[in-house]
Amino acid sequence: MSEPQGQIPTAMLEALSRNFCREAFSYGFKQIDFIRYVNHLLDASMKPGRSPASEPAAGAPPAPRKARGHALPLVGAEVGIRAFDRQLDLPLLEQWVREANGRYFLLSSTSPTRHSVHDLVDSEYTVLGTVILNDGTPIGSMAFLDFDRSQHRAELRKLIGVPSMRGRGFAKEASRLWIDHGLSTLGLRKIYLNTTHTNLRNVRLNEELGFKVEGILRNELCVDGEYQDVLRMGLWRE
Repeated sequence: MSEPQGQIPTAMLEALSRNFCREAFSYGFKQIDFIRYVNHLLDASMKPGRSPASEPAAGAPPAPRKARGHALPLVGAEVGIRAFDRQLDLPLLEQWVREANGRYFLLSSTSPTRHSVHDLVDSEYTVLGTVILNDGTPIGSMAFLDFDRSQHRAELRKLIGVPSMRGRGFAKEASRLWIDHGLSTLGLRKIYLNTTHTNLRNVRLNEELGFKVEGILRNELCVDGEYQDVLRMGLWRE
């Protein structure tokens, strides 16, 4: 059954609710606390000036300066993406994926198994790029995993590895550059992502990049002894 036009997909609401409940229970929420929270949430949503349409998108980057169909390097307004250099970038990637946010870059989308950095880098089904600032400083990685050349599809992975560079719109701009590279240069018809990060900010970022929710796999992965949902989102080029 299709969702009414303009409404948030049910799968997304379920994913967000389950994620919130998990965090709330760990914080000590009881049933009455959920009811109180919902009341506060409704009150806050009806206050004037809180409509999303009246507020600019937080951290929205300027339109990237890029030429469609060009190979690497890709040049944006604030960041660019160059080809992955094993000698220069492998030590950085190994460092980035040891951090809490970075380890999801290596997590398999179909099992709780983590890829090794070397297996990921050396796979013939992986396409890697390094995110750089305008001065050439590397700050993260972009990847297409499981690149299926016959089906023209791949899984997107994004990582801003330097903590101080997060929350500044760099991930969004780099993702747009990388998606355009995949569609225009690599010939992809479908780009998808499987994320355990079901928080609203991450989902909204993916939506702004053109992804739509395709479904939710409940309790799909066990990470650090805790089962997590996997949200599947996809982008299709007609």
